[in-house]
Amino acid sequence: MPQTKPIFVAATRQHVGKTTVALAIMSGLRKRFRRVGFIKPVGQQHITVDDQKTGQQIRVDKDVEVLKEFFNLSHIDYSTMSPVIIPRGYTSKYIDGEMTSESQESAIRQAFATQNEQSDVVLVEGTGHVGVGSVVEMSNARAASLVGADVVLVANGGLGKAFDELEMNRQMFEREGVAVRGVVLNKVLHDKVDMVREKMGKLLRQRWGVPLLGVVPDLPFLGEASLRELEKHLGGELVAGGERARDLHYKLHDAFLVTTGLRRFLRRAFTDRLGVGSDRPLFIAHSTRDDLLLGYLAHWQRAGPRGSDWPGDWAGAFVLSTGASKSFPDPFAPAEDLELSTYLRRMANDTDAPVLITPMGPVDALEAIKGYTAKHNKDNFDRVRAAIEHYEPAIDFDLLLNEQSTGY
Repeated sequence: MPQTKPIFVAATRQHVGKTTVALAIMSGLRKRFRRVGFIKPVGQQHITVDDQKTGQQIRVDKDVEVLKEFFNLSHIDYSTMSPVIIPRGYTSKYIDGEMTSESQESAIRQAFATQNEQSDVVLVEGTGHVGVGSVVEMSNARAASLVGADVVLVANGGLGKAFDELEMNRQMFEREGVAVRGVVLNKVLHDKVDMVREKMGKLLRQRWGVPLLGVVPDLPFLGEASLRELEKHLGGELVAGGERARDLHYKLHDAFLVTTGLRRFLRRAFTDRLGVGSDRPLFIAHSTRDDLLLGYLAHWQRAGPRGSDWPGDWAGAFVLSTGASKSFPDPFAPAEDLELSTYLRRMANDTDAPVLITPMGPVDALEAIKGYTAKHNKDNFDRVRAAIEHYEPAIDFDLLLNEQSTGY
């Protein structure tokens, strides 16, 4: 069976697009190889899935589910895709000797060996930055060494800061004897793409002797959150708008807390913003502001989508907070302040306008939304498809594979 060395996708730090690059590389490899495996040796945020081989429920890293289900990787089992999970409390148990480095290494080696037998090439994804896992003696660099992989390093765009981060991470891989196959720069400003490609490409060749595999222009949509994701993030409930509203995406900088009266809200939110404002504003107010909700519902009825014209030219959403913000506690709030009235809930449903209720206070809800980082998940494959379509063409697969294997 023709094989190439496994490819380990690692990032210089958290939230730089490592999983997105892995998705694009998986898509490209599947066009060149018959069977492509996938393993995330060390995972932190995990979910429970049904393992098709044993029929039992097992824990896997959340990114494993996305890759397996989106690409329908039927030739491999969940049981070999996420060998080491580090949940809360794991570090303390490791320090106390309840887990050992030998057991971790054995689990990773066995999982990889199984996949390597079943696949023509195996894609491996790291966790966080290169040093993550060091406290339990299983850093990304160590994991890459265990499976004999070459590394693709992912960093956010630019020159100086990006190279500084890349160099720190490269040194840790070098200490473990792991070679860097190339670099992908992500979220590069559109007007800087050509300059960054030329300068960083030259720098990497001169300093490391490795290629710049890709320069990916920024795509803001990938950072937008769906109402489904915000509903979960805020611990809330979408009480109006229907199931289809959950798939609407919102730019997080378009979220704002409404503290004004109704007339000013209507003017600032709709009249003044007409033609220049967002077509997906995300309003936040306390649930006692019936007047603001009624104003929003009236505007939705006038400007929102009609019938099959979904989502139309305007599709704002309203987040109603039933609690008090941590900075402004209200221990004596009456019960009627903690829920939306039946009459207003019925009006929202009749209008079909997205209304999300959260137990958080208004300020806390705004901070939670602004601080949210959109991630890939199996409930939002539209984002996965958009990511692959944007990233895959930006990656040079000839340089990545470096003529090491025979593709299909």
